[in-house]
Amino acid sequence: MLAKLTPLRKDLLHIAAMVPGSARLLDVGCGSGDLIEYLARAKGCDARGIELSQAGVNACVAKGLSVIQGDADTDLSEYPDASFDFAILSQTIQATRKPKDVLDQLLRIGKRVIVSFPNFGFWKVRLKLALTGRMPRTGALDYAWHETPNIHLCTIADFVGLTQEIGARVERSLAVNEAGDVRELSTPGYWDNLTAEGAIFLLTRRAS
Repeated sequence: MLAKLTPLRKDLLHIAAMVPGSARLLDVGCGSGDLIEYLARAKGCDARGIELSQAGVNACVAKGLSVIQGDADTDLSEYPDASFDFAILSQTIQATRKPKDVLDQLLRIGKRVIVSFPNFGFWKVRLKLALTGRMPRTGALDYAWHETPNIHLCTIADFVGLTQEIGARVERSLAVNEAGDVRELSTPGYWDNLTAEGAIFLLTRRAS
């Protein structure tokens, strides 16, 4: 009898919904492997992962998942071009040292790329910073400034600008609210940048 699947966070369910059955994918910064376990067992995907922490790798291996220890900033260059149908970077790009280079590599190795991140332009973040003069803490950014793994916080507008700079095409974009529910962002603008706690983008490389 198969073990029961770990319930997914809502944002991961929205990411999983973007991935068709039997897809070949790489989840970069896969943590304890909940997403790739779900995609492998519920959708029949060839799901693999890279995880920086040894504890995360151990948790994945204990579930029988194909995960290696690696660093998004240095190890993606080892993969051939278009080696995956999807490359996924969930709640991780803001913790990388060179987000632009990482996104470039993802678009090289994945035919499609899914990126999710917390939105530093969220109104509660702006308000707490304005009223207290201190780095804010929210559900999506729940770290003290001296403990946070996030080193390149960005807004939705920042990320859209980065996609344009590196020549990525936005196929789909979702605003994520505090409850984990989503709405479509056909043309992300000021209101989305203000009201969304996070975002999920589905990207492809523009044809040259």
